[in-house]
Amino acid sequence: MMQIEQPQHYRHALDHLGFRPFFLLGSLFSIIAVALWAWLYRSGAPLPAATLPAISWHAHEMIYGYGLAVIAGFLLTAVRNWTGVMTLHGKPLLLLALLWLAARAMPFVPLSGALGAMALLDLLFTSWLCWEVFKPIYRVRQWQHLGIAAKVLLLLLGQLFFYLGLFGVLANGVQWGLYTGLYIIVSLILLMGRRVIPFFIEKGVGYPVTIRNFKWIDYSSLVLMLLLWLFAVFVEARLPLALTALALFAIHSVRLWGWYTHGIWAKPLLWVLFLAYAWLVTGFLLTALGALGVSSPLYGVHALGYGGIGMLTLGMMARVSLGHTGRNVFAPPKALIPIFALLCAGAVVRVVLPMIFPAAYVDLILASQLLWIAAFLPFAFIYVPMLVKPRVDGTYG
Repeated sequence: MMQIEQPQHYRHALDHLGFRPFFLLGSLFSIIAVALWAWLYRSGAPLPAATLPAISWHAHEMIYGYGLAVIAGFLLTAVRNWTGVMTLHGKPLLLLALLWLAARAMPFVPLSGALGAMALLDLLFTSWLCWEVFKPIYRVRQWQHLGIAAKVLLLLLGQLFFYLGLFGVLANGVQWGLYTGLYIIVSLILLMGRRVIPFFIEKGVGYPVTIRNFKWIDYSSLVLMLLLWLFAVFVEARLPLALTALALFAIHSVRLWGWYTHGIWAKPLLWVLFLAYAWLVTGFLLTALGALGVSSPLYGVHALGYGGIGMLTLGMMARVSLGHTGRNVFAPPKALIPIFALLCAGAVVRVVLPMIFPAAYVDLILASQLLWIAAFLPFAFIYVPMLVKPRVDGTYG
């Protein structure tokens, strides 16, 4: 079991817990990846090494690069708290992070085997992550957390689909892999959000509040997300997909209503998570409209990805990093307010404005990319030192 460390002096802390290297690498990578994608999108140029199509690289790296990095950092930290078993740390943690980083570099290596190396590194990274999430759960027999490990395993399956598609082994592999990654990450966020967001609201608003949760939503959401994944990825049945997405929109609207209290608007670490969840709800509605041919399916994709995953991962990194470095989560940096506002504005520009001003589509995409960068740059400036330096109370973690 995990032992409590006595306060002492540490020169650095990047290898203490999973959130440190993965939040650092994920946030910095997202700035570089979105900046490069903005240039590629605007210029029409291929990737420098041209090992895979630019659009496939962008989609893959935002899901399995940035998204999976944040998930790795969160789970390697959260599983330690749930089970009381110390998760990966020290040199093995840095090696796991190095695998992730090496995979991100491969598309820019001008060698014929670079894509194969990227596939090997990504699959090895995700397999190792899955094991490190499962191992503490198995050790203490906390089977209620197995769903988390199962979702990481499905992300490994999505990675496999993607690379089999790139190598021409699986005809629809690239599409299957990308949409599997998107919907499994959304499913994971819905599960984790159900656990932490109500708790954060109850503890954070500063007055007694009763948060409403409904078991029927928990069970039906799990089934409906499985159906959404199957209908969107494998069956490609438009009407069932639309009906499933509408059902998800309805039940998660009810869940969001049950979590609402006016005090969240005074707490940036609360309203960012609430708005991120609202973007997921909006994404389900837009997914239904896309399946019915009323609008482009990409609006649903980016409502889920940019608005939902983007805002929620940024909000969770902000809160988790404060709490696990010994800082006061109830007195976050004031700069988080404009940072979160910029990212939310970017989601509006990416999802809503193109539906109103379709002629300005290309310029709006560029504007949303710049807003993402404008949000993550100051976040990295504030949080990278926290992630590298030891806890303020001198303990290990």
